[in-house]
Amino acid sequence: MRIEADHPALAGHFPGRPVIPGVVLLDRIAALAELAGLGQLRRIAMLKFLSPALPEQVLELQIEREGMRARFAVKRDGQTILRGEGEMT
Repeated sequence: MRIEADHPALAGHFPGRPVIPGVVLLDRIAALAELAGLGQLRRIAMLKFLSPALPEQVLELQIEREGMRARFAVKRDGQTILRGEGEMT
């Protein structure tokens, strides 16, 4: 996945050095999980940001679902920058 530099959420987050807001990343994770047929992300139980994501970076999403629980990670160049767990419908 990739968040474009002209994404509207980047204008004020942060001027001169834009960082992708966590809510934008979570929205993209939820949308991709649903597109992959994993269901809807209903609740986030744990979330850890390890490094900022910048516009135009290529980010890899990994999701594993076990029953109603899902674990996900976002990686950049093989390094985890975000990880979390949630509940799916």
